[in-house]
Amino acid sequence: MENLANKMRPKKLSDILGQEHLIGEGKILTNLVKNNHLCSMIFYGKPGTGKTSIANALVNEVKMPYKFLNATINNKQDFDIAIEEAKMYGEMILIIDEIHRMNKDKQDLLLPHIESGLLLVIGLTTSNPYHKINPAIRSRVQIFEVHELSIKDIILGLQRALEYLPEIKIDEESLEFIATVSSGDVRSALNLLETAYYASSDKKITLELLKNIQAKPVFFHDKNEDGHYDVLSAFQKSIRGSDVDAALHYLARLIEAGDLDSIYRRMSVIAYEDIGLANPSIGPKVMAAIHASELVGLPEARIPLGTIVTEMALSPKSNSAHLALDEALNDIHKGSTGNVPEHIKTNSKTYLYPHNYPNSYVKQEYLPKNLQGKKYYHPRKNKYEDNLNKLWKEMRGEK
Repeated sequence: MENLANKMRPKKLSDILGQEHLIGEGKILTNLVKNNHLCSMIFYGKPGTGKTSIANALVNEVKMPYKFLNATINNKQDFDIAIEEAKMYGEMILIIDEIHRMNKDKQDLLLPHIESGLLLVIGLTTSNPYHKINPAIRSRVQIFEVHELSIKDIILGLQRALEYLPEIKIDEESLEFIATVSSGDVRSALNLLETAYYASSDKKITLELLKNIQAKPVFFHDKNEDGHYDVLSAFQKSIRGSDVDAALHYLARLIEAGDLDSIYRRMSVIAYEDIGLANPSIGPKVMAAIHASELVGLPEARIPLGTIVTEMALSPKSNSAHLALDEALNDIHKGSTGNVPEHIKTNSKTYLYPHNYPNSYVKQEYLPKNLQGKKYYHPRKNKYEDNLNKLWKEMRGEK
């Protein structure tokens, strides 16, 4: 029996939930359909946000022949067959799920046909394509992020789904509960609604029934949709404030919600924004912990995450480096640039090579003339920066 999520698969773009940045009057995808001209593209975003639905809606609206393949499941022969079919039609849309897992053989096979226009590829992935997709593929496609759905979006999807469930009885509070615990995943929300419908003896879905089915605590989102960002904010501010117990508390909430991607992103930012030069080894350590977490998955991922977050909270803190860069960027935005000094331009005959001098240092100007004497970096008081500054002064022959 076909499940509810599949029954509700959108047939056209106007059926898609959310994604107002891509769909609607004057928006990119709507205009592409209106002009009957698609291009190769990749959609990336969290599970259940509608990537496959958008792809299906696009091919339905432009009425082009298409084939659906999975980069992990389908082998090279399946891709060969798709290319031959495309040659028969003259052009074809190839939807590739998990495109980030497509190996080099398959990529090399597709590239010339994407280039020639024989194949229009629509790739789907939960991974950031700027990190995971081969540059050769990336350069030939447009990349669109599919945003996480709001609670309001998911409630709208649930209300549409009620038409498929005869004699169902459910109140607004129960719909809001389903939308909240789904954490932006409409497929999860529809599955919970359908399970509750068939688990009820009288087709009446109550909050008590839903809580018995979905035992996961609800704290990740709130009615104003700020809960997700509030927890992430509290997580960062607890680490920045060196409160290890609070940092572990908010880490536990994020782990319980299963939102590893947000944890990874936020830790990566904290390592350089808040700890920075006070403990520069923390950046590689964070990446190692992320890699270990990805390798083992949950529930074991909590072990490397707990270890690294404890060290981050206990580390000395400094934001000197990124504030220095922000000040430099501010000068650029204001137009305070100037020409590169002649003696450090390419092939300059007057450049003084520091390694030819004692301590690998020689005094010469590096900043443009109108910025000479400008100080961007202002060190903080911590052991590592104190030591760097001491070595820097020794190198320059200062006391």
